[in-house]
Amino acid sequence: MGRTLESKKEIVADLKETLNESTLALVIDYQGLTVSQITDLRQRLRPSGAVCKVTKNTLMGIAIEGEEKWQPMSELLQGASAFLLVKEDFSSAIKAYQDFQKATKKTELRGGVMEGRLLKETDVKALGDLPSKEQLIAQIAGAINALATKIAVGINEVPGSLARALQAKADKEQDGSAESATETVAE
Repeated sequence: MGRTLESKKEIVADLKETLNESTLALVIDYQGLTVSQITDLRQRLRPSGAVCKVTKNTLMGIAIEGEEKWQPMSELLQGASAFLLVKEDFSSAIKAYQDFQKATKKTELRGGVMEGRLLKETDVKALGDLPSKEQLIAQIAGAINALATKIAVGINEVPGSLARALQAKADKEQDGSAESATETVAE
């Protein structure tokens, strides 16, 4: 029994909603995957906030119709397609997919779409090589901490430097008055 028109409209509406929340869409050829393998892929993607949607190309075509930023995806709609829709952390989502692909060796990445641009496999791989959101936050926090430490050391150094300068001046004056006293005695 095929899907009813109502269920197809619901699927398209769900796809549109998910696409509106997404920053990156990857299209993979999932032919040959079992249900348990698709479930495994979905579980691997979940921590990164990505979802895997398996739907007909025609329904995805309807969902991206009129959406300028997803239009390039129409070039990738052929064969058995699964769509990895990534909301934020695309780096860890791509890494999760790559790990899955290495484990199963049954999927093929056709490409992706980000900000209205069609991405080839090499582009997607380059995005996957970027540090994850957590790594970037840690790097920024480390840089801020290092800067704060340098500022604190600099601020603490000012009074010490001032005290040393005053002491040097006092010592010089003391030495100067001792020399003039010895000169007076010598005369």
